[in-house]
Amino acid sequence: MSNLDRTPGLTPLGGLTDVAIRPVHELFAGREVLLGESTKVRRLLPNLGRRLVGPWCFVDHYGPDDISTSPGMQVPPHPHCGLQTVSWLLAGEVHHQDSLGSDQLISPGQLGLMTAGVGIAHAERSPVPHPALLHGVQLWVALPDGSRTVAPAWDHHAMLPVLTEPGARTTVIMGELAGAVSPGRTYAPMVGADVALDADGEVLLPLEPGFEYALLAMSGSVAVENATLTVGSMLYLGCGRRDLRLHAPAGARALLLGGVPFEERILMWWNFLARDHDEIEAARADWMNQERFGVVRDAGAPLPAPPLPAGRLRPRGRER
Repeated sequence: MSNLDRTPGLTPLGGLTDVAIRPVHELFAGREVLLGESTKVRRLLPNLGRRLVGPWCFVDHYGPDDISTSPGMQVPPHPHCGLQTVSWLLAGEVHHQDSLGSDQLISPGQLGLMTAGVGIAHAERSPVPHPALLHGVQLWVALPDGSRTVAPAWDHHAMLPVLTEPGARTTVIMGELAGAVSPGRTYAPMVGADVALDADGEVLLPLEPGFEYALLAMSGSVAVENATLTVGSMLYLGCGRRDLRLHAPAGARALLLGGVPFEERILMWWNFLARDHDEIEAARADWMNQERFGVVRDAGAPLPAPPLPAGRLRPRGRER
């Protein structure tokens, strides 16, 4: 997944200034962004009011889109460093290729997890032929300082733990929830879970009081305490909760994201996470000089990096 904005802004991340240490309700609507040649996404994170939820630093929700007469997702080779990417599908298929030589078809219910670490390049496309519908989320996780230069890796997990109870099924995508642990490798305490609710279904999710959380409605509408969350919107919940009750009058799919608040101050620009301007500048130069990130073979021409903004980029906290 990529931030394909040709004039990407600097996004400061981290620090505890704006972490809600008590339960809150902050509702955010997605901002429509074009991803590749034909896929429109709703960008929920970062937004003007919230930069991070635990280590989760980037959330795109797309679909359901009818791509029966279009190419579907078409994201050329592009670089990443200092983060992990998490691909999660509700419908359709995505073909992942990377500079390690990985070549994988991702289907609904399967975890596609790429650890960029010191640097990797990848491409994502709808296969040919492809299913008529495409629906999913693309997520980034910030790597903490001690892990941000690990060797790049690709992991594909077809089987994930599922918590089942009457009216609800919760798939643990990343981290741990209610004793169920995802096989996806993590570098900080966190959770990502897909909650599928039947019509009039209800579930009580156990939470960690020290985590901050957010909930994204991927389909249907979800009643969360005294709020109603509709498709493509995200509710930031803050910290201090021990559980969360969800109810879906007509059925729904919701994505729970959480983790220990990310204390480190970092910079996000284009597809790079770094600690200062010099690192961003070096990553851009390496990509343009075909160094560090490798080559994604048989995936078309790579994306050129946008020009850096004028002046030096400086890491700051979570200020809005």
